[in-house]
Amino acid sequence: MFQPTAGALAVQVPVVQFDENNAAVLDIFGQHKELVSLPVVEQQRPIGLISRHIFMSQMSKPYHRELYERKSCIAFMDKDPLIVEADTPIETLGALAVASGDKTLADGFLIVDQGRLAGLGAGLALMRELVTMQEEKNRQVMQSIDYASVIQRAMLSASRAAMTQALDDACLVWEPRDVVGGDFYHFESHADGWFAAVADCTGHGVPGAFLTLIASSSLKQALELHGPHDPARLMREVNRSMKRVLGQHGDSGKASESDDGMDACFFWFDRASHTLTSAHAKMALFVLSADGTDVATVEGKRVGLGYVDTPDDMQWDNHSLQLEPGAMVFVCTDGVIDQIGGPKHIAFGKQRLRRTLLEHGSGSRRMPELARVVMDIHAHYQGTQRRRDDICFFGARLGASFTQDSQHGTHA
Repeated sequence: MFQPTAGALAVQVPVVQFDENNAAVLDIFGQHKELVSLPVVEQQRPIGLISRHIFMSQMSKPYHRELYERKSCIAFMDKDPLIVEADTPIETLGALAVASGDKTLADGFLIVDQGRLAGLGAGLALMRELVTMQEEKNRQVMQSIDYASVIQRAMLSASRAAMTQALDDACLVWEPRDVVGGDFYHFESHADGWFAAVADCTGHGVPGAFLTLIASSSLKQALELHGPHDPARLMREVNRSMKRVLGQHGDSGKASESDDGMDACFFWFDRASHTLTSAHAKMALFVLSADGTDVATVEGKRVGLGYVDTPDDMQWDNHSLQLEPGAMVFVCTDGVIDQIGGPKHIAFGKQRLRRTLLEHGSGSRRMPELARVVMDIHAHYQGTQRRRDDICFFGARLGASFTQDSQHGTHA
């Protein structure tokens, strides 16, 4: 890509020879009202710069014109202006201008070609060029991030499609705080049931999105090797895989360059027994009873997957619940729970989420509608506060019967 240089900013201006007097300087400034600074040269090589503002201020003082008019022009010359070669990159020039102080932005700088004066550069023109370059860089970065978002959404699309085919009444919301995010989900259907995962990787934006690719790949490999029926075993495998890929073995004797991982909930639903088996790494699962009168919370170990301090042989536990037809399961990342808002500026919290599910999660309301209600309540609670994190949640009503023309809910 073309890199602009200082030469593009060089403007031809009048000059004054070092052995001329201040009367000549006055004459030049008088003839060129637009001239901010006047280069002083010796045999076409610049030796200094006279600022109009400083020069005219000095010459307007009482008796200064009479005293200095016939004296050498170097009397009011800046003997140490910024001088750069014409092939100096604009970004380098910007750094030099900042280092040289305010005078460079106000009075300009001298541009030379092999030591000979090529022209005068203006601080304002330099700032405009830097802004233009930054805007172009930002545009290229945003194009890359936008395309990364396409890739991330494509990665998740198979799970959305599988959920829509397998479940009569479910919702799936994925809203990154930025264009891409660190939350992800996975869903796959089998003859005897279905497996789902909701995960929250370290960070958000581009770093979080990179980590979701690693984590999602590790989960898919574990499912291919061990099947979906033992979520706790899958967590062990994903933990080891992420630590290996990221080089985060805390007992290796070598300091890791990163300490990243994820919180997650993996769960398997067996259709025949109507049993939900879940494993938890710092992420809870909420179960609304079929009659809508109680919300049970299933939580596991407060240990994340993949982190340096998480042992390679860390063991997570399976939790099994036999659910009545019409019961609802709901899992969310901490972007929902940790969001600050409300009159007291505190976190949304698990208790508020439970109350929301109790008040609005009755069997007569389908899951896509519930998802919209949860997001509306959450947005109202957030108010003018900044969104803290990505949001992802999955909900499904199990074994309830609905009409064939019902709509499935996805939001991504």
